[in-house]
Amino acid sequence: MPPSGFEALGVSADLCAALSVRGIEQPFDIQSLTIPDAIAGRDVCGKAKTGSGKTLAFGLPVLQNLAKAKPRRPHGLTLVPTRELALQVHDELEPLAVAAGISIAAMYGGARIETQIKRLVDGVDLVIGTPGRLIDLIQQGELSVADVDHVVIDEADRMADMGFLPQVEWILRHVEGRHQTLLFSATLDGVISSLVRQYQTDPVFHEVESALVTVEQMVHRFVLTHELDKVKVTAAISRHAKRVLVFSRTKRGADKVAASLLKEGVDAAAIHGDLRQNLREKALSDFAAGSVHVLVATDVAARGIHVDDVDVVIHYDPPEDHKAYLHRSGRTARAGESGMAVSLVMWNQELEVRRLQNRLNLKLPIVEMFSNDPRLVDLAAWDPMATVSGA
Repeated sequence: MPPSGFEALGVSADLCAALSVRGIEQPFDIQSLTIPDAIAGRDVCGKAKTGSGKTLAFGLPVLQNLAKAKPRRPHGLTLVPTRELALQVHDELEPLAVAAGISIAAMYGGARIETQIKRLVDGVDLVIGTPGRLIDLIQQGELSVADVDHVVIDEADRMADMGFLPQVEWILRHVEGRHQTLLFSATLDGVISSLVRQYQTDPVFHEVESALVTVEQMVHRFVLTHELDKVKVTAAISRHAKRVLVFSRTKRGADKVAASLLKEGVDAAAIHGDLRQNLREKALSDFAAGSVHVLVATDVAARGIHVDDVDVVIHYDPPEDHKAYLHRSGRTARAGESGMAVSLVMWNQELEVRRLQNRLNLKLPIVEMFSNDPRLVDLAAWDPMATVSGA
């Protein structure tokens, strides 16, 4: 039989076996496109949205080709914008790294640097880290990039949005020897294209077209709530939906909302970067299975959520911008289904939300509701424009 799946892309037998144990048999499009070139040693520039399978697209080739490292001198660097993403990439690659005999470590700000230094002294083959913490380690002489021959820049567009590109470039300038650079981003324009030109050598470009979720594919409701009633409004909406994803801006907020919903008799769980991996996995599996029907997530943690039949997204806290609104809300308009996005707005957030609506070209009123409002039972059946007309 000719090879198929990941084996056909050139992935080694031990890594294919490790994938199979996790039930991963067939590659996503971005993996099929990029893995052969990356294994061959080419610089790769991949354009794909979050959730398209980018972690394995760069992780498998790097793990397969990586040499064992001396203390403090890793052979691979993966740059990511946030602590949560560093942990997510680490957790996804760790079982594969074990199968390949490769040691990996996540390094980011906010954790004890002494612990990370000890890992480097013990020897780490692949470091997954945020730019700021890696620069700290390099400047302290605890991390050398002299032996680095594989560099990954993940979510380059988000790195740019967060103002981290100068730090990324600082690191790239210090990786002087011959090395492979794999760059993945949702967009390749502006500063990202200059990054490609300056730090990649004859890269091969691969792009996965993803259907962009549009405003028209969803039902939108904007509900003016009061702080003391906000959790009860969320509970009222959730009781009449099958599967609900609630977005909180902070990890502490996610925990607090989930705990408050439980007190209201709603099966809820939180997911964010501070949770241990086994707890994150349990929350996700319970959500997918339906035993937990409300998942409260931070924006970054939600990137690991791939559940098609979410019928309501609740913006408990307003998103950062209109792109984040679409990204969050799009999780309820998948696989050809429509869905509902509900924004809970407090009095001091009205101006912020009006600006968001203007960017989205959503001309809908923000309607005050209390948790006993009968309209919360079926928000889709209620026409918010009727409030404006007085009908």
